[in-house]
Amino acid sequence: MISTSIFPSRYVQGADAFATLASETARLGSRALAIVSPTAHTNAAVAAALAANAEVAFDVEIFGRECCRLEIDRLSAVAKRTGAQVIVGIGGGKALDTAKAVAHDRGLPVVIAPTLASTDAPCSALSVIYTPDGAFESYLVLPRNPDVVLVDSAVIAQAPVRFLVSGMGDALATWFEAEDCFKSGATNMTGRVGSMTVHALARLCWDTLRADGVAAKAKAAEGLVDAAVERIIEANTLLSGIGFESGGLSGAHAIHNGLTVLAPTHHYWHGEKVAIGTQALMFLTGRPNAVITEVYRFCVAVGLPITLADIGLDSPSDADLMKVAELACAAGETIHNVPSDTTPAQVFAALKAADAYGRRFALVPA
Repeated sequence: MISTSIFPSRYVQGADAFATLASETARLGSRALAIVSPTAHTNAAVAAALAANAEVAFDVEIFGRECCRLEIDRLSAVAKRTGAQVIVGIGGGKALDTAKAVAHDRGLPVVIAPTLASTDAPCSALSVIYTPDGAFESYLVLPRNPDVVLVDSAVIAQAPVRFLVSGMGDALATWFEAEDCFKSGATNMTGRVGSMTVHALARLCWDTLRADGVAAKAKAAEGLVDAAVERIIEANTLLSGIGFESGGLSGAHAIHNGLTVLAPTHHYWHGEKVAIGTQALMFLTGRPNAVITEVYRFCVAVGLPITLADIGLDSPSDADLMKVAELACAAGETIHNVPSDTTPAQVFAALKAADAYGRRFALVPA
């Protein structure tokens, strides 16, 4: 059996890491097009990094807020016109995905610099493409991962702490989904099984969340960076990124996708819904009671949702939950990577069980 795991070429993290943006970019070319989200453009550290043109010349374009083909084409034309040798993406997930897509279109290297630690997307060889109106259109699977991922922990800590907590919700699924894929022999994003290295990194992700999540939230809520914050940023970004892409996905993300069929969940973030998916996965796959309790304790401790009401579903009908379950079990969904055959009826039951457990847990924590 051939195993395959994929990684970003270079990962740079630490307080004031934006000060190294020019030198990291200059390794790849002397002229760069920086695609910057509107919010990131106002950040002083980002502005200072882009003004440092001694090593590399930055042409700056403000991201148009949607990762759509129209915006990718516009920015690709700018890259061609300015003679860019490198593409740099700075901001949140859609700006970063757009930068990756533009780099792919132009055949150029790409530097990814997230200003949030809310998802595990920065390290991946994937862009999610939407319509100009924001509806999902397609996945763009890229031939390679970013050349550099640069994470300034001081900038991350300046963002509202809910972003960091949401990232922990996304990272929470990493170990359990990789474990499912390891047991079932399911393939990862490369179409092959992952290596033992990735399996170990996925476990390290969960261990880090448990060890440092609470302390990191407390520090980041004050805009401060310490060792715990650094470790959680790395878990949310690098460990979870490698874990999902090379370890594989299973039921937690599929249930997240199913939940998006219900409009009230649209007001909640990706990682918050993935946390609910992970809790349902515990019951779907028959995890031991001690593991289930540990997952709920962690979610309560860091402020992740533990009931359907926590993601806007106060009194969902059985028909609505069956819609979620059916979408989660659609052909090609990652829920089919769990170690046994899975039906919508089983997912429906798992959602009900997880919600009931969460409601009891909220009253009397185990």
